[in-house]
Amino acid sequence: MESIPRHQCLVYKGAPSLQLPILAQLTRQRLEQNYRCLYLNSPPMVAGMRSYLAAAGVDVTAETARENLVMSAEQSHLIDGKTFSVDLLMTDLECALDQALNAGYAGLWATGDMTWELGPEIGSGKLLEYEWRLENFFRAHPEMNGVCQYHIDTLPRITVNQGLSAHPAVFVNETLSRINPHYYPPERVAGKRLDNLALENFVDELARYSPA
Repeated sequence: MESIPRHQCLVYKGAPSLQLPILAQLTRQRLEQNYRCLYLNSPPMVAGMRSYLAAAGVDVTAETARENLVMSAEQSHLIDGKTFSVDLLMTDLECALDQALNAGYAGLWATGDMTWELGPEIGSGKLLEYEWRLENFFRAHPEMNGVCQYHIDTLPRITVNQGLSAHPAVFVNETLSRINPHYYPPERVAGKRLDNLALENFVDELARYSPA
C-alpha cells in the first residue's frame, strides 16, 4: 500500500514563480523515473518553468523534442475561451495518459495551476466536480501521478477549501508530502461542511510553507 497517495494538492501564497524551483526538481525526478511530464500554466509561468528546469539540470530542448516533457499554456478545455468544461479537461487527461502508456512510459505525471485552468470561471462551482472525477480517475489508473496547485491569493477561499478536501495528500516540497486529514472521498462528501474552522486553519498552515 502506498504511504502517500498520488493525487496531491499544493496550497500556496505569494508570487507563483516562487513555486517553480520545487516543481522543477520534482519534474526532474519524474523524468528520471520514466514518466512523461505535463506542466500546464500561463505563458509567463511556462517560460519560467523552462528556466528553472534548465537550472535543475534538465536538458529542456532535448526532453521536449523527445516528448518526455510537455509544457503548455493552451486552454482547449475552455469553451469559447471562457467556460470551464470538466468533460473536456478530463478527456484531455485521459488521452494524455493513454498516449504516454502507449509510448512506453511508466505513466503520466501532471501539474497545473487551478487559477489558470479554471480561467474566468474561478468561482463557477465546477471545481469540486472536476476534482472528484479526477480523484476517481487516479484510483482507476495507478500510472497517473500529479499535483494540483491552489494559489490562495487568486482563488476564492471556498474554492481552495473545496480543492484541498478532494485531495488525499498535500504536497509541501519535492521531498515532503503529507496525508491530508481533511480529505473527503467523493462517495462520502455529501453533507460535509467545507468552510469549517479546522479546514480553514489547515489551509493557513499549508500556506505558511510557501517560500518567502
